[in-house]
Amino acid sequence: MALLIASFVGVAALSLQVHPGREIVAVAFPPWWSAQRTMLAAASADAALVRTTTFSSLLVVRPGDHDGLARLRQAGAWLVIDPQAVSACFAQ
Repeated sequence: MALLIASFVGVAALSLQVHPGREIVAVAFPPWWSAQRTMLAAASADAALVRTTTFSSLLVVRPGDHDGLARLRQAGAWLVIDPQAVSACFAQ
């Protein structure tokens, strides 16, 4: 059972990983944050909103040019995900 769980986590981590040079990413903020708070956090990191998703804590954004991903993490982002991997499940 432990091997099955470890395999699932490994495959999920590889498929959701952001590829180098990506201009648009999906960003997951804490689930208890409101939609307003997640959008303000993304804006404070100088990320342009591309679209929202079904979940208010998951946004698709275009990070700023210089250290955009690092600024998103400093603004409270938990995960930075490949948007194509989550688009079918969470698109609005």
